[in-house]
Amino acid sequence: MENKITADMYVEDMVEKYPEAVKMLTSLGVICIQCGAPIWGTLREAVEAAGLDVKKVLNEVNSSDLDNRV
Repeated sequence: MENKITADMYVEDMVEKYPEAVKMLTSLGVICIQCGAPIWGTLREAVEAAGLDVKKVLNEVNSSDLDNRV
């Protein structure tokens, strides 16, 4: 299975390409994504800032049914 979302993906790019991932990441504890402040970094940085395991979060998000919005 190809990973749709990667740790090195910029948060802004992920939100634009997979907006439905925001709710899941928020439920996992990566709340800075929904706070409205611009995030200028990678998903890895946001997940680590939340004190979460990057691999676990990515597995959870990528195993969900994310539709690619082109």
